[in-house]
Amino acid sequence: MTSPVHPTTEPVLRRVIGVRGLAAAIFNITVGAAIFVLPAHVAGSLGAAAPLAYLVCAVATALVALCIAEAGSRVPRSGGPYAYVGTALGPFAGYLCGVLLWLGITLAMGAVSTVFADAALGLVPGLGGQVPRAVLLIAVITSLAIVNIRGAALGSHVSGIATFAKIVPLVAFVALGLSHVRAENLALGSFPSLSRLGESGLLLMFAFFGMESALQVSGEVRDAARAVPRAIALAVTGVGILYIAVHLVAQGILGSALAAPETAKAPLAAAAVQFAGPTGSTLILIAMIVSTFGFMTATMLSTPRTLFALAVDGYWPRPLAAVHRAYQTPHVAIAIQGVIVCAIAITGTYVKLAIMANVAILLVYLACCLAIVRLRRLDAGAADKPFVMPGGRVVPWVAAGLIVALLARATAPAWLLTGGVMVAASLAFLARRGSLQPSGPPPHPTP
Repeated sequence: MTSPVHPTTEPVLRRVIGVRGLAAAIFNITVGAAIFVLPAHVAGSLGAAAPLAYLVCAVATALVALCIAEAGSRVPRSGGPYAYVGTALGPFAGYLCGVLLWLGITLAMGAVSTVFADAALGLVPGLGGQVPRAVLLIAVITSLAIVNIRGAALGSHVSGIATFAKIVPLVAFVALGLSHVRAENLALGSFPSLSRLGESGLLLMFAFFGMESALQVSGEVRDAARAVPRAIALAVTGVGILYIAVHLVAQGILGSALAAPETAKAPLAAAAVQFAGPTGSTLILIAMIVSTFGFMTATMLSTPRTLFALAVDGYWPRPLAAVHRAYQTPHVAIAIQGVIVCAIAITGTYVKLAIMANVAILLVYLACCLAIVRLRRLDAGAADKPFVMPGGRVVPWVAAGLIVALLARATAPAWLLTGGVMVAASLAFLARRGSLQPSGPPPHPTP
């Protein structure tokens, strides 16, 4: 069977994306809904020691980022982890990596959609409840699906509207709230147990995901051997600093009240009330809506293409590979993606969905750590003078160890869902391999 990421099958793409463009893409995808919600949940588990969980996640993300940076410079092709793992470990591993990426991002879309609905309904007092929430989610997700069915250019334009607007309120929150921080609210009491730190770290990792999605455009990056690691370093450092600063300000203003049930859905809005009044709270809620909507538009544009590609290659049902005659978009895949996200968002909660998404994405990260070990042995990309991470013999194994430690804290439902999808995907792979003709996989129609 031919690998789906074999270099001879990939079309030549224009390499027009530079370091700043790729770093901005990683930063944009990473900063979504989590930072607006998770400070309350992490504070509830760890109290004033919550910043330690951010540091653990930042270190784990940085180590994984080093592995992905070197893999990206050795395999500078589109597909991101799908390409790296497929090249290093074979087509089956690459295929499973692609499926897990789709699962993780789809669950993340559902989780972020719940935050969007909570923030939007929070602006309209007295309009809470499950029915208005479900109606809002169905209306918004259906609208996004229709926009993307009508054309990728329109979907891309809508996705880009929120990029700048979601960063400004977070920076303003830190700048304006800093003078209202009380030192006693940041005093560290007893050191949390490793078990509690691991549980909080598993949930918080959701806030650091994003680079694996942005790097799917590696085939369009100029001088990828240098640009990919530099962009990852810039983005991960910026995200880590921003997250820790936001949490410290929220913790410093609210103290133990940060973990109170009434602040769980919008902790930053509750903190903003303390130094900017109701106007500050409203602005934070608007920022939450803008940020989550931006994430939803970006993922609704990109994620259905994974369903489409898997169907084109014969792994998943062929109707998903249909292309709209007028709009030339994968309309069936987009519609199915919208239905799945709607069902997940209406029936799930943010924390449960985030943990389930974490399992899928962490398994992708684990595969990337193992892939770079193999890519080094194969000396892949040596002619292009790839980026070589410091401590390259140790870093992948340390990163893999941290990932396994985080995965050990995952819930049984998360493992059951992820395992079930992997089993179904494996059966589909075996079925396709058995039906392949000597001529190889079918060509890709243009969406």
